[in-house]
Amino acid sequence: MPCGILKSWKQSGHRPALNKSVMNKRGLYLLFFIGTSLFACQKKHTEVVINTSFGDIRVRLSDTTPRHRDNFLMLVRTGFYDSLLFHRVIRDYIIQGGDPGSKHAPPGVLLGEGDPGYDIPAEIGAPHLRGAISAARLPDARNPYRRSSGSQFFIVLGELQTDAILDKCEKHMEMKYSPELREQYKKTGGIPQLDAEYTVFGVVVSGMEVLDKIAAVPRDANDRPLEDIRMTIKTE
Repeated sequence: MPCGILKSWKQSGHRPALNKSVMNKRGLYLLFFIGTSLFACQKKHTEVVINTSFGDIRVRLSDTTPRHRDNFLMLVRTGFYDSLLFHRVIRDYIIQGGDPGSKHAPPGVLLGEGDPGYDIPAEIGAPHLRGAISAARLPDARNPYRRSSGSQFFIVLGELQTDAILDKCEKHMEMKYSPELREQYKKTGGIPQLDAEYTVFGVVVSGMEVLDKIAAVPRDANDRPLEDIRMTIKTE
């Protein structure tokens, strides 16, 4: 398995997949060299708050991914996400939601195929550090241009990374991490295996402890929480 990935996944629906056929490798060195400053350079910040029964999560959206930012804001302002579920929860990996079919889904139903009827061109660039919010998508076999789901997203939990794992990811993706980004992966964690694969369009600025609580809930064989965890999202 590439980049030292140890988890196994069902390859259906809009979800981070394990098969790694990286395309558009040229220029990734620059993208990842500046990756840690993609959010810090913004002159003004657009933030939303995800409300859950476990507490609130504040997310800052990135101006470097304008299509994803504007689409997410449009869905939030129209109430699209209200009462949808976090339908896929994996401790030390990700928390995923945004499937419109989850609003009235009976317990135990497999979710992850729903969308608003469109997708979004990829804006791949920022790394998957802990707290990154990234767009889910269909796997490469069904989606070779890595276009994002129109509504589904996941928030990165991840684990602390080692130089050995980062070296494997660099070799596989034919790029180089900056020293600063390497330190962030080693000190705060994340999922470098997803870099250059999915579009990161925001970052959690407060509420990671809420996500850690959600990640600890019991779940079924498809990683759906046994008790529904609903969200509402509001702009600030």
